[in-house]
Amino acid sequence: MISVRPAAERGHASHGWLDTWHTFSFADYYDPAQVRFRSLRVMNEDRIAAGMGFGTHPHHDMEIVTYVLSGALEHKDSMGNGEILRPGEFQRMSAGTGITHSEFNPSESHPVHLYQIWLFPERKGIEPSYEQKAFSADGRRNAMQLVASRTGESGSLKIHTDASVYLADLTPGTSLNFILSPNRYGWLQVLKGSVVLNGLSLGASDGAAISETEHLQIESNSGAEIMFFDLA
Repeated sequence: MISVRPAAERGHASHGWLDTWHTFSFADYYDPAQVRFRSLRVMNEDRIAAGMGFGTHPHHDMEIVTYVLSGALEHKDSMGNGEILRPGEFQRMSAGTGITHSEFNPSESHPVHLYQIWLFPERKGIEPSYEQKAFSADGRRNAMQLVASRTGESGSLKIHTDASVYLADLTPGTSLNFILSPNRYGWLQVLKGSVVLNGLSLGASDGAAISETEHLQIESNSGAEIMFFDLA
C-alpha cells in the first residue's frame, strides 16, 4: 500500500524570515491523521531568509538529520560543534540526554532551503553526539546512496534507530528499483523534480508512505532528487 502525502496539504507557516511546511504535526499545526510514520516524527521543509535563523534551543531523545538543498546553514551546539552545512552534505545530531543548538543562515543575500527530519531513537537516554559528512554526487547519480544507518555501514552516518536513509539523483528518463524486506516500511520524499512511484505520480515536496509493498520502482521523466527511508 502506498499513501501519498501531497505537498499542498501539509501544514504551513510563514513568519517573514521563515517559510516552513510540515509533513507531520508540528508546532501550531496539528492533524491527528498526520502525527508520525513509524519512527519518522518530523519532516519539515524550511526556507530561511538571509541573515536569519533559529536561536539557541533545546532537544532531547531525538535523532535529527538535516539536508540543505541550496544555500548554507550554520550550526552551533552545546557539545562545542560549529559547522556550516552545504548542499551535498548530510548532518546527524543525536540529542539523547539533552543538547542545545542554534541554526543560522550566514549569507547576507541568499536564503537557505533545507529539510530537517526527526526520528525517534531506539532507546532514550543515549549520549548526545554529532556527525556531518559530504557525500559524492557521483555516488547517488541514478543510484540509492546510503547516507545514514543504524550501523554506520558503507561510510554512512550512524543514527540510533532502526532506519536507513538514502539520497538519489535521477537524470531524465531513468528509473530505480528498490526492494523492501518483509515487515519493513518506506517513506519517499521528493526533494526536487518529479517521479512516478509504482505508477503514482509525485511532484516536488510530495511524500509517500509505503507499507506491505516490497518491490518499488521509481521513475523520472524530467529528473529528480529524492530522499528515501527504509524503516522498521
